Amino acid sequence: MAAPWRNPRTVLLFVGLLCLYFFWPSSSSSTPFTKFTSSSTDSASYYSSLDDDELASRVTRSEKIYNKLLEDRKELIKKHGPTPNDVALFPPDKDPWPAYTVWDFFPAAYNCPHEITRLGALGDGGKWVCGISRVEEKPDCIVYSFGINYESSFEAEILAHTDHCQIWGYDFSVRSFGPEIPLLQKSRTHFFQYGLAGSDKPDENPKMYTLETLMKMNGHTHIDILKIDIERWEFETLTALVKPYIASGKPLPFGQLQLEIHLWNLSFAEYLAWWESLEAAGLRPFWTEPNLVYQNYNRPGTSDLAEYSFLNTKGDNIFITNPKRRSEPERNRNVHGPTP
Repeated sequence: MAAPWRNPRTVLLFVGLLCLYFFWPSSSSSTPFTKFTSSSTDSASYYSSLDDDELASRVTRSEKIYNKLLEDRKELIKKHGPTPNDVALFPPDKDPWPAYTVWDFFPAAYNCPHEITRLGALGDGGKWVCGISRVEEKPDCIVYSFGINYESSFEAEILAHTDHCQIWGYDFSVRSFGPEIPLLQKSRTHFFQYGLAGSDKPDENPKMYTLETLMKMNGHTHIDILKIDIERWEFETLTALVKPYIASGKPLPFGQLQLEIHLWNLSFAEYLAWWESLEAAGLRPFWTEPNLVYQNYNRPGTSDLAEYSFLNTKGDNIFITNPKRRSEPERNRNVHGPTP
């Protein structure tokens, strides 16, 4: 009988075991979206394991991709314009119809540097989030949600995916969050029957406040995730919100924005100017989808509602930079905030 080590199968098995020994990743290595445990000694315990250089490289690369989109948009406007004032939103007289729509000019061309997760209902109510892993264990995670409509699947999934996120909800048309939020999680939610607007109107019914005023009421200086669905008031609200930040060059006070856009009674030129103000403030769309419920049932044949998710690419929010160590001041000392 031949010696076992002369058997080709034995040799191949031995070589395979050697490869496993030398090339199998050690238990100390980490992959891009590892959830760290609380045993970590610094703030790395609550963000994914991209190092500073890799994260900065991804953000820079995404900006280059988006800048190419800006040039393409100019060319598309020339083709169908040639000026913004000459572009129709939904041309009714093209064959085949429609030749293009307004959304073709504004694709979500920015690449989120982390995983993208849909949170909430698979339909109206769900939102796409960039890097929920970045706030899984973040101790001062803050979420604001405007427009509840008694449907809280999005907010409920944020609570389920994170350990510490506190959610502030606002909607003057309902009395509370929806039934999707379990009683055990009520301690991490705060609801008020206020509306979001471009100016403070505390004496009106319903009461309306700017985002800046509400943040001051709650003792917050930064929001990680901001959701806005306020039935076309997003134009007035965001126009007023971004204007001082564009003028000062300071970053907007939130990390990312989930926004439903209601394209009613606007010209293309008006919409373009509003969108470009969001871009000037540092917002970049990384995901979009049409509101198919509205499109198919409310107004068949139209596509004037769309969901967009934006990343704030200015400043040092948790989605574009790694946080400082715990020994330095946290961004939001007062996580719970005073009651408005």
